[in-house]
Amino acid sequence: MNGGERLRRSIDSYFGIQEAGSTIRRECMAGCITFIAMAYIIIVNPSILKDAGMPFGAAMAATILTAFFGTLVMGIYANRPFGVAPYMGENAFVAYTVCGVLGYSWQTALGAIFVSGVLFTLLTVTKWRVVFTGAVSVSMKNAIAAGIGLFITFVGLIQSGIITTGVEGEPLMIGDLQDPALIVAVAGFLLIGVLMVRKVHGALLIGIIVTALLAFISGVAPPPEAVVSLPPSVAETFLQLDIAGVFTWGMFAVVLSVFTMDLLDTMGTLIGVSARAGFLDENGNLPHAEKPFLADALATTVGALLGTTTTGAYVESVTGIEAGGRTGLTAVVVSLLFLAGLFFYPLFIAVPPQATGAAMVFIGLILMTSVGNIRFDDYTESVPAFIVITMMAFTYNIGVGLCAGFVLFPFFKVISGRFRDVSPAGWLLCGLCLLFFVFYPY
Repeated sequence: MNGGERLRRSIDSYFGIQEAGSTIRRECMAGCITFIAMAYIIIVNPSILKDAGMPFGAAMAATILTAFFGTLVMGIYANRPFGVAPYMGENAFVAYTVCGVLGYSWQTALGAIFVSGVLFTLLTVTKWRVVFTGAVSVSMKNAIAAGIGLFITFVGLIQSGIITTGVEGEPLMIGDLQDPALIVAVAGFLLIGVLMVRKVHGALLIGIIVTALLAFISGVAPPPEAVVSLPPSVAETFLQLDIAGVFTWGMFAVVLSVFTMDLLDTMGTLIGVSARAGFLDENGNLPHAEKPFLADALATTVGALLGTTTTGAYVESVTGIEAGGRTGLTAVVVSLLFLAGLFFYPLFIAVPPQATGAAMVFIGLILMTSVGNIRFDDYTESVPAFIVITMMAFTYNIGVGLCAGFVLFPFFKVISGRFRDVSPAGWLLCGLCLLFFVFYPY
């Protein structure tokens, strides 16, 4: 047996690739697809954090290094095909609410992120995060998956330009059908649709690459200015967090909001993508959930030290799962590509939103199939589930949708006389979500 064969068998054995019904090639392909779907965070996250006063280059380096660390832990320790990176939504909350409206420094905001990360780590080690997850009903778990599907569809439609923000009285409207960028996006959508109907392996990756090339050729998006570049320095944000400034009454609402949003966002995302991958057991629970939760908690803590906001598992991981990714090898490939992003980021950030947006619409379609498992014949289950699905998308905030559902679920159970359907952990979730709405900095 040569060295290459021994390495292949070692990788197969460590990740349990054959047991998962996959192959090394398929896992690597899935990792590439997940990374391409997530790569926008390399440029988008520092662009948002720049508005909080953070140096763009350092924030970019912190984003890449945090994604590398979190996804590598997710792959090697948790053995799950989930990409981890700074969350969209939480970064905007820090930039525009914590720093913009409330006037706190970005250093103090990072301190709040760090404190939340430490709390998450403690909750994970003591297995309380798993207890919270187990308190969610099967209908609510499927609603979370469907809600994330509608949310990511909404993001993809806006990202691709198919939907645009409108005017008062008509907040959303269709994009300009004569716009070449929209035509490219629609062409990418149709291409991916044809490939998926024909059951072509790697349909999403092929669609993204071809759509990007079409955008470059048509002049809709500029081609990469370079392929390789020197990595930006993280020195200006590394260990610059202000922890002492967190322990003030005014920061309580900020810490609570960050804590609740990340707790529920991560729980919702893990349940949603795990449902699609077939990882949930017969009760709708994720076996060994403490491992991916710990990867998320450690990434948030390390990210705050490096200079970025709350991290967690990404819904875009569904792109790789749909391509066949089932083990941590997928995540390891994603992490290595993020690390390469320190040098090749000009190439990665050149992929236009028309390409990724079209793919995200199909990801939403895939996740929305979970709607069929919701008990619509029971209003105590269907009303909270429906609110979760709609509020996630229409408030553009996964945490808000989850909190609304977790408050309504025990409410309707109690008024129907079925209070025993709500576990003690369910009541704790309800109380935490009520605090979220009370103290959320609107």
